[in-house]
Amino acid sequence: MPVPMRTVALALSLVLTAPLAFAQGPTPEPDAAPAPTPPVTQSPLPDAGPPPPPPPPPAAPTEPSKDPFGEPLTLTAKPIVFVKGNGTWDTAYETLQGAFKIVNGYLDKAGVKPSGPAMTIYTQADDTGFSFQAAVPVAEAPKDTPPQGVGIGQSPAGKALKFVHRGSYDSMDNTYEAITNHLDEKKLEAQDLFVEEYQTDLVTTPEDKLVVTVYVPIK
Repeated sequence: MPVPMRTVALALSLVLTAPLAFAQGPTPEPDAAPAPTPPVTQSPLPDAGPPPPPPPPPAAPTEPSKDPFGEPLTLTAKPIVFVKGNGTWDTAYETLQGAFKIVNGYLDKAGVKPSGPAMTIYTQADDTGFSFQAAVPVAEAPKDTPPQGVGIGQSPAGKALKFVHRGSYDSMDNTYEAITNHLDEKKLEAQDLFVEEYQTDLVTTPEDKLVVTVYVPIK
């Protein structure tokens, strides 16, 4: 508890007047022994407790993603087997899974092996829905005519930008928003279609573990 200033002043006045009062008193006998000085005791310091823990080490800097974002390239046309369809964004994931099951079933029955990752070619899209081709590239087009509903064609070709999405299909909205901002910033105009290429199997991979490459053809 801090000592009040007025108490300090009073103590100083006593110290300063003490010699004067002693000089005015009777002279002590020469043989008189001085009064013993009382021992000085020190109050123990309060326990400060354990020392504070050291500050945590600085957080390691987050490593920037090495995935390409807006990388320019040229797409090469490939033979594809596909199924056309339409869907709404609310059920897009399930719609595409169903379409790829049809394509994969046909390829298995025809003994044709895919030559690359499956892809969705979006040929039209608006706020509510889309038209698409669920396509699988093949080294050579099947010789036999495919059943009704299954088509044979070519994948898109030409100049495009490459983007990568990791995570759930629903969270791709964030990726496409970033793509739109990138196009606006670079003042680039996209064509009326875009392509999703699935580095992980859209049918069998857990939905939150998807890796999707998005190709945006540029005019």
